[in-house]
This record gives sequence, structure tokens and C-alpha cells, in this order.
Amino acid sequence: MTSDRHALSPGSPGSFGSFGSSGSFGPPGSIGGEAARHYERALDALLFFRPEMVTESAALLRAAPHAPMARAFGAYLALMGTEEKDVAGARLSFGDAAAPERTAGLAPRERMHVAAAAAWLDGDIHRAGTVLAELTAAHPRDALALAVGHQIDFLTGDARSLRDRVGGALSAWDGDDPHYGPLLGMFAFGLEECGQYGRSEEVGREAVERNPKDVWAIHSVVHNHEMQGRFADGIRFLDARAGDWAADNFLQVHNWWHYALYALESGDTARVLRVYDGSVRHAESEPLAMQLLDASSLLWRLLLAGVPTGNRWAELAAAWAGREDGPHYAFNDVHAVMAYVGAGRFADAERLMADRRAWLRSAGPGVGNRAMTEEIGLPVCGALVAYGQGRYEEAVGLLLPIRHRLSRFGGSHAQRDAVERTLVESALGAGLADLARMLLSERVNVRPVCPYNWRAGARLAELRGDAREAQRAGARAAEQAARGAAALAEGAAGATGR
Repeated sequence: MTSDRHALSPGSPGSFGSFGSSGSFGPPGSIGGEAARHYERALDALLFFRPEMVTESAALLRAAPHAPMARAFGAYLALMGTEEKDVAGARLSFGDAAAPERTAGLAPRERMHVAAAAAWLDGDIHRAGTVLAELTAAHPRDALALAVGHQIDFLTGDARSLRDRVGGALSAWDGDDPHYGPLLGMFAFGLEECGQYGRSEEVGREAVERNPKDVWAIHSVVHNHEMQGRFADGIRFLDARAGDWAADNFLQVHNWWHYALYALESGDTARVLRVYDGSVRHAESEPLAMQLLDASSLLWRLLLAGVPTGNRWAELAAAWAGREDGPHYAFNDVHAVMAYVGAGRFADAERLMADRRAWLRSAGPGVGNRAMTEEIGLPVCGALVAYGQGRYEEAVGLLLPIRHRLSRFGGSHAQRDAVERTLVESALGAGLADLARMLLSERVNVRPVCPYNWRAGARLAELRGDAREAQRAGARAAEQAARGAAALAEGAAGATGR
């Protein structure tokens, strides 16, 4: 997708390096010719999560190997994927791009991009987000700064910034700009994470109408339905657009994960496993962290529900172990531990936690993953191990003090719900009826349409010897699940997955 906005020659009025904050921009002023064309294509692919973002970024670096902005772009892609080995490679490629002699001739905006990439490569993700926020305040039409900043907000679980970073720039954009739609999709996700569901759906659907294959916008609407318990609506929404999101993009596994969550709430665990095998994790799947964590999260929900999953845990745990990850991103660590616990590989889980504790003794205070690991990652990992070994009170003791701070290690409300459900199940397993009642009361009053909440409520009532309440809660769960099950029965895309 191109436009006149992208056809500006380097250094012309409106180019990346020379225009004022009210104008459009093309490639960085320090990049021209063939490299500029690769930059345009890479940026467009990034905004729409198309695979060619990788090949175009690599082509950009080949065409302009010494350009700091070309190196920064490549670094951003590696960093957003949370792949430790890719980041190590990007650190080598980035080299001395941030050195004063390299950046002296760059426009201020380009220097800020290079500084943000350098900070993140050094481990300070929060500093990178701050630099990009400052860049956006001065240059709100910088789509790269907005896209990367948005992903940083997601990786750090900063809901308000997910909303306001993009919302604060939108008024500077022309609604006819071809990249205005993807910004709406980002904004919709931020609104959803802040609980503004009505406005989020309105904005998200507008983004999808503008670009039917805007998979991040589709994902924003899907999150909205998930958080409101609108499983039937979500299933129909995804079914109707399967050709736009279900393949050939970097978000397809995650959106299939959402489809599986709808099926799980609808009580169709056989469908969940078919989607898992068809699209979430199968023989052709690569061991990418972002995809493995979706697989772990889905199987963990099935484990909490007592659903047998065959050999899937063993295969998934082997995939995590084969990565040999270091202490790069605590959110990934938690999902690796889920897999180890699910497979009964408790020694691997303990080794991972011991490694992270040793790393904390040497990690500098500016490393963003330090606080994520120390404050949230390790307690959650410990709780998962305790739960898997039936030490439910210990799991409660680890999770209860941090339950209102889980966002600090990243992810969305929907993703973190696996941990929150673990706390509920631990309270029930430990026979802590008063705590379980409080936790479920919180959940039901925030999300009254959620079959899981009512199923857990029925088990709580049984624990307390209240047969009448157990029957009422069970009937409520069945009634809510039936609506989603009916939608699954209607849908064509809900068949198997891939």
C-alpha cells in the first residue's frame, strides 16, 4: 500500500528529516533511492502484520548498511518479537549506530529513533517507550514511532499508554491517510484494555471497514467481545472474516487462540483441541515465543478445567526447553513454566527459576525485565509449580499479594486471566471458601457473562454445602455457554483451525 505521502524524495518538504509536526512524511531523510522504497514497504507491512516486514527490513539494511535508521528499524522488529537470539543478532547489526559520529548528521527525529532502539537493546524498554512518546508529542504523524511505542506499551502492560499514546496523536492525522486505519486499530485495543468497550468496538469496527485485513484491528474487536462475555458475537465476527485473519500474517496464531477461548467458554473442549492442533500448535509450527505462549496459555486453561490433553504438554515443553532462553522477558518465562508443569517437568521449571534468581543478583537497575522478573515473573512461576504439585495454599500465598500488579509484566487482560484463574482454582483447591467467594464475587460483578465464573461458583457452593446455589450457578453457566455453542454450530470457520 503506497500513497503520495510515501513518494517524497529525501530532504524534500515533508520528508522524514525536514518537515514540521503538522505535515506528512516519507522515508527518513537519511535514506533514499532503493533503500527508501524498502523502508516504505517494511513500514506498511509492520502496520498490517504482514510477513514481508522481515524481508523488506533486511533488504533495507542491505541497501543502506551504514544508515542508523535502517539499523534501528531492524532492531525494532527483533525487539518486538521478544526473541532473545534475534535481539542478540540485532545488537550486533546495530553496532555503533548510536555513536555521536554516526548520528551527528541526522534529523532530531531520526536521532530519537536511534536512541529508543539503543535503549531497548540495552534492556531499558521503559526508557525506549519514553523516548518514543517524546518523539510522538513533537511529531504525531510518525507512524513508526506510534507502532513501536504501542507494542512497548503492550509488552509492559501499560493500558493507559496503549490508549493515550495513539489517541494523543490521532487529531494530527488526516482521516484519508492510508495509515489512519491501523492507528484506529491500535487505539481500539488501548480503549479495550482501559475498559471503554463501547468506544473500542466503534473504533475497531471502523478500522476493519477501512482495511478488512487489518489483523490488529480485528484482534482489538475480538478482545472487546472476550472481555464482555460476548462469545457468540465474537465467534460470528471471526467466522465472517476468516479469509482476512486466519492465515498469512504474524497474528494468525493469536487470533486463533482467541477463537479457542470462545470455544472453551462455550464448553466445546473438543473444538478447542481441534483449533490447537490445526492452528495454534502443530507439526509445522516454529518455536517462536509469541506462538508458544499462546499454546501454553490455552493448554493451561484446559488443565485448570480438568480436560485431558494427551501428549500435547510433552511436545510443548520440549519446544520451550529447546529454545534455551535466558532472562529476556518474564512473560515468556511464565508460559514456559506452564508447559513444564503441565508436562510434569518440575525440575526444568525449578532450573529456570534458579537461573532467574541468579541473574537478578547481577542485573542492573535499568534493565526493564529485572523488575518484571523479580516482582511478578518469579512469584507467578513459583505459584504455577505449587499449583501443579497440589500445594494450593502456597500458590495462593504467592499470587494473592500481586494480583493487582500482574499487568507490570506485560500482556493483555485476556492473557493474564490464566494467572487470575489459577488463583481462584488454588483458593478452591485449598478449601479457602471465604477467599474464593470474594474472588468470584469480584469476577462476576465485573464480567457477569462468563461461564467459567459461574462454573467455579457452582464448585464453591458445593464446597460450602449449598446444593441449591450450586444448581443455580451451574444452570447460569450452561445458559451462557449455550449461546456460544450455537454460534459455533453455525460457523464455517470454526471447523478445525488451519
